[in-house]
Amino acid sequence: MPTQAKAAVIDEITERFQKSSAAVLTEYRGLTVTQLTQLRRSLGAGSSYAVVKNTLTKRAADSVGHTDLAPLLNGPTAIAFIEGDVVEAAKAIRDFARANPLLVVKGGVVEGRTVSPAEVTALADVEPREVLLAKLAGAMKGNLTKAAGLFQAPLSQVARLAAALQEKKPAEGDAPAADTAAADAPATDGTAADTPTDTADAADAAASTD
Repeated sequence: MPTQAKAAVIDEITERFQKSSAAVLTEYRGLTVTQLTQLRRSLGAGSSYAVVKNTLTKRAADSVGHTDLAPLLNGPTAIAFIEGDVVEAAKAIRDFARANPLLVVKGGVVEGRTVSPAEVTALADVEPREVLLAKLAGAMKGNLTKAAGLFQAPLSQVARLAAALQEKKPAEGDAPAADTAAADAPATDGTAADTPTDTADAADAAASTD
């Protein structure tokens, strides 16, 4: 690939990282064009699923501070760039992977934080934001200051707080445990791949039209 063309690809991937609230890296080896199209459509409006070149993606990831993604960029790689509802997209990826085991989630980035495959799955299990926040606000028994802060909290912070509350499992009416979990919740920081199979070649061509 000519240097100018490589630079254009790097710029495009960099822009996708910057515009997306989350990016989930996957291995797609063996999946058909039809299957990948189904996954792409299930991610929701504003999201995309694209086959990428590992070496160029590493350079793009480095340029936006995602150097931790380098170990994940090996073998056939496709990335779901999510600009819509992160939880709904994570659910779509989880459900697709269950029905199509050839899709392997490698990890990704959620609101600037590198996450593991297990964390992507955990994110898929998070209740809708409105429901979760209502429960957390109720658990705080009228502590409006903390409740107001939660309504402004990034999704990843809310998910970690929910996990903390689940681990503590406070008894009904035990407000201090919820308060402690809220206080403990950390603040968020505001290559070509090997030549793919015939189905992957077709997937690459299909993904490039996004």
